[in-house]
Amino acid sequence: MKCYREEEAVDYCIVGVGSAGAVLLQRLARAGFKVVGLEAGPFWDTERDWVSDEAGSHQLYWTDLRITGGSDPIALGENNSGRGVGGGSVHWAAFVPRLHPSDFRTYTEDGVGCDWPISYKDLKPYYELIEREMPAAGPAWFTWGDPHGYPYGPHPMGGVGDTLVRGCTKLGIRVCAGGPVAILSGSRADRPHCIYRGFCIQGCKVGAKQSTLISHVPDAIAHGAEIRDRSMVARIHLGPNRRVNAVTYFDRDGREHVQRARAIIVCGYAIETPRLLFNSACPGFEQGLANSSGLLGHYLMVQAGNVVAGRFPDLVRLYKAPPAHAMTEEFYETDPKRDFARGFAVQTVGPLPIAFAKQMAKAKGAWGWGLREVMMDYNHWSTLGVLGEILPAYDNKIELAEEKDDFGLPVAHVTFSLHENDHKMIRFAVKKVEEILLAAGAKEVVEEQRYAHLVGAARMGTRPENSIVDGFCRTHDIANLFICDGSVFPTQGSANPGLTIQALAARTADYLNQQGEAIFTSSHVSREKPPVRRDLSPPVTFGSGVPRV
Repeated sequence: MKCYREEEAVDYCIVGVGSAGAVLLQRLARAGFKVVGLEAGPFWDTERDWVSDEAGSHQLYWTDLRITGGSDPIALGENNSGRGVGGGSVHWAAFVPRLHPSDFRTYTEDGVGCDWPISYKDLKPYYELIEREMPAAGPAWFTWGDPHGYPYGPHPMGGVGDTLVRGCTKLGIRVCAGGPVAILSGSRADRPHCIYRGFCIQGCKVGAKQSTLISHVPDAIAHGAEIRDRSMVARIHLGPNRRVNAVTYFDRDGREHVQRARAIIVCGYAIETPRLLFNSACPGFEQGLANSSGLLGHYLMVQAGNVVAGRFPDLVRLYKAPPAHAMTEEFYETDPKRDFARGFAVQTVGPLPIAFAKQMAKAKGAWGWGLREVMMDYNHWSTLGVLGEILPAYDNKIELAEEKDDFGLPVAHVTFSLHENDHKMIRFAVKKVEEILLAAGAKEVVEEQRYAHLVGAARMGTRPENSIVDGFCRTHDIANLFICDGSVFPTQGSANPGLTIQALAARTADYLNQQGEAIFTSSHVSREKPPVRRDLSPPVTFGSGVPRV
C-alpha cells in the first residue's frame, strides 16, 4: 500500500473509511488524486479477525462511551454504529431498497419534513451503478417507488420469508421475495455465492455479502490510496481564507500526528461527524466548524425498527437464509385514510440465538428457566421487522457531553424523543405486522420496541441558513470541506440507507473529479451536474449476473 510522508500534503484526506468513505477513496484514487483515509477502527483481516460466532463479532461495532437521553433514548452500538475499515457495511444486513421519488419531496407532497436539494432523478444513475458494483440481487421487477429490476437474480426463500409471503398473500398485500439485497446469489470473480448460514451481520466471513471493505477498498489501494487504520481524528484545522488544510489524529499508540491536505471529506456518520465538527470549533466558528446556521447536530433521525415475532406449530428455522430476503413496501407512502403522514416497510429479520434471546427477554419478559424454555423453542419462531419513517425534529440532536474519551475528547450526548406522528405510525405498523404473522398461521405474536439506522444531524439543503451542506455534500461555509455520509440526509424514507449513502458518495466523487483543481484553489461554488463516470467503477462491475429463467 502507498505510504505518504506525514509532511506531504495530499489532495484529499477522508475521515472515516466506511460505506461512503471507501467509495470516495476508490474513485478519487482511480482518478489520480493523492488520497489518505483515516479510520478509527482496525483494518479487518477477514480470515483472521472474523468468526462465525455471535459473541465473537461484537468488536465490529462502535461501542465507545456515548451519553443518551430524551424521552425515547436510542440504544447505540450493535444495530447502528460500525467501527473499522468498511464501517457499518461490514455488519449490515445488506437490504438495498432505493428511496422513493417522494422521499426527496416530503414537504411539497405531504407537508412534513423537508425537501432535499436534489431529486430522485439526480441519484437514479448512481443507484443503478452501485447496484452493479455491490452487486444487488433481487427480483426482475421491483414494483414500488420508481419500478426497476436488479442485476442479479433473487435468492431462494428461507423460513422467515415464507411466513411473510404467506401472510401477505392471504391478506392481499403485494410482497417481494429474494431481495433486494447486496449478497451474491451466484459467484462473481473471486467472491463466492451465499451459503445461507445466516451470519450476515457478523461480517460474512465467506465474502458473499457486500461491504466496501471487499468491494471498493482493494481497488482503492491498487490505485494508490493509503488507509491508516486505528487513527482517531481529533480536530480539523482551519487555515487562511476560510479553507481547511489539515487534521490532527491519534494513532494506535496514542501518539499525535498532523496530516496536511488540500481538501477534507468527513465520512464519520451521524454521530461522529457532528462530534468532530463540534470538537473543531475555532475563532470564527465558535459553535462548531461549518456551523454558521447553528443547525449542526440537529434533526438526528432513526427509523422505527420494531420487531414482531410469531410462533408457528411447524419448524421455521429463522437462521437458515440471509436475514434480509423478503419485504413489502405496500405501506411506504402517505395514505390519506390513515391518521399519520408517510409510512413504513415490512422486512424479514433473522436473529441468531443471542439476539433472539435479547428480543424475547424484552418482548415476553422471559428470564431464567422461562427464557431457557423460549430458547428451546427457537426454531419455531419467525421474526418480521417494521422499518418506519420517523420524521426529522429539531429537538432530536447531538451535542458534546462533559464526559471525555481515552484521547481527552468530549464524547457525544444524543437526545431523542418520538413525536405524535411517529407514535401513530409505529402503532399502525406493528398492528399490521401482527396481522400478517397471524394470517400466515402464527399462534402467538409478541413485539420488541427498537430503532434502526441513524441518519441526519448535518443535513443538506439549498441555503446556508437551513442546512450544513449543499446538494453536492459541500459545506456552505468552507469551500474545501465536504461531508458525505448518512448525516447529510434531510429525511430518511422507509428504505435502509446503505445503498443511498454509497450512491451519494459516487455522485460526490464525480462532482469532485469534474471540478478538478478548482476544489483546492477557488471559492467559487459550481452547481454544474457532473457526468456519470462509469469508468471509475471497480473491476468486474459489468460482468455477467445470474441467468434468469
